[in-house]
Amino acid sequence: MIRINLLPHRELKRKALQQQIAVFAGIVGFLGIAVVWGIYTFIDGEIIYQNGRNQYINDQIAALDKEIAEIREIKTRTQELLSRKQIVETLQHSRSEVVHLLDQLVRLLPDGVHLRSVKQVDRDINLVGYAQSNAWVSTLMRNLESSPYLQSALLIEIKAITVNNARQNEFNMRVKLKQAAIDES
Repeated sequence: MIRINLLPHRELKRKALQQQIAVFAGIVGFLGIAVVWGIYTFIDGEIIYQNGRNQYINDQIAALDKEIAEIREIKTRTQELLSRKQIVETLQHSRSEVVHLLDQLVRLLPDGVHLRSVKQVDRDINLVGYAQSNAWVSTLMRNLESSPYLQSALLIEIKAITVNNARQNEFNMRVKLKQAAIDES
């Protein structure tokens, strides 16, 4: 028996072509979805990797901030210790100043002069006392000027007073300690 194809051959080709296009479109769609999913997965992996790197950098920054704070604290403690050391050195250095001062005052004090008070503030020494006459005060000033440890004797005030029924001159004098003479001792 002979078969006769009553369908036009163009219709069959068209259907076959449509099926091929549909299959091709499905394959392309699947490949497109697979490519998009692959790119999304790759980018998501890169984001996760970069977030991990950022977290590592933040952790390192936090550790360095702690170290910087420790360094600042150590520097502060060092400055405090250096200032304490400076104070101790100053006290150690000036330890003999009082001895020299009192020794010089005893040696340079004339017979007719009596000191009532000696007060030191930094390098300035304030002397308050009694003298039998103005000449004894002048002698004291000359003696203080000739001292290797004292300088710049300055009479601030002198006034006549009566002490134990005797006429005396009360004086107030300022003198400075020489730095170089004390340093050499």
